[in-house]
Amino acid sequence: MFANENMMIRLLLAATVITSPATTMSQTTTTAATANPRLTPSKTGHVMANGVNYYYEIHGKGEPLLLLHGGLGSIDMFAPLVLPALAKDRQVIAVDLQGHGRTTLGDRPINLIDIANDLSAVLKQLGYKSVDVMGYSFGGGAAFRLAVQHPEHVRRLVMISAGYAQNGFHPEMLPQQAAVSAKMFDAMKETPMYISYKAVAPKPDDFPRLLDRMGEYMRNPYDWSEDVKKLQMPVMIVFGDADMYRPEHVMSFYKLLGGGLKDAGWMRENMSKNRLAILPNVTHYEMFMSPQLVPTVLPFLNGNTSAPSWAEQVKKE
Repeated sequence: MFANENMMIRLLLAATVITSPATTMSQTTTTAATANPRLTPSKTGHVMANGVNYYYEIHGKGEPLLLLHGGLGSIDMFAPLVLPALAKDRQVIAVDLQGHGRTTLGDRPINLIDIANDLSAVLKQLGYKSVDVMGYSFGGGAAFRLAVQHPEHVRRLVMISAGYAQNGFHPEMLPQQAAVSAKMFDAMKETPMYISYKAVAPKPDDFPRLLDRMGEYMRNPYDWSEDVKKLQMPVMIVFGDADMYRPEHVMSFYKLLGGGLKDAGWMRENMSKNRLAILPNVTHYEMFMSPQLVPTVLPFLNGNTSAPSWAEQVKKE
């Protein structure tokens, strides 16, 4: 089906956004990642939600933040950089999504609408009425659906490298995503996706089934533009300048959120409450490892809208 093993792995990386830090991170990021050992969570456990046994970890103290990983990853993909940085000031509730990490795959298809309902049940069982939510790629889609379907749970929403419609991807991505299936399993055995999965999964033999489920999920077209308009909470979208999403889609997303429609005004009187960030020198596959990510999103999550004033600067001179 594919010309060689490298092509097969590339397709899976493109579709599911997990890659090896050793081959794609900058030297700065690699050094930072190795300098931060994995945090010990204050609490771990499983919560049954609609037939799926979800694994969760809780780190840190402060305002609660639900953190959701990318496709074929787990909580562990955030361990070196993002999780420690967030847990300094926040109580982070990190969840392994259906079929990923330590959470069972089960018998039902993978569907973000169902996963959002599951996450609502998980939050209720853990005793959280409302949280800030931050998700990357596949996890960003889950975060979005949670905000749409259960807005009472979501105070602020951060979506990282996650679009609102299938046509937002660069066109060459779609056939690559559609090709994901269990046929890739043999070529995946030495990749970080399978190695990390095998280390923690309750049923490591389910990996080929997970590939089939993810392929089925990605072959389904979607367009949630009308749902974007329904969001009432503050929203921040973050992309890399070399992301798998078209720049036109990124700007369309921001405009649907009410941003970029007019000049903000001298006193910010026309400025949207929602935010857009484009991180330089970052691809889709490195975003979750970027040292720029947490400093970019944390002021938004903390509700910091202050900005320097030219008038105040002149007074001080």
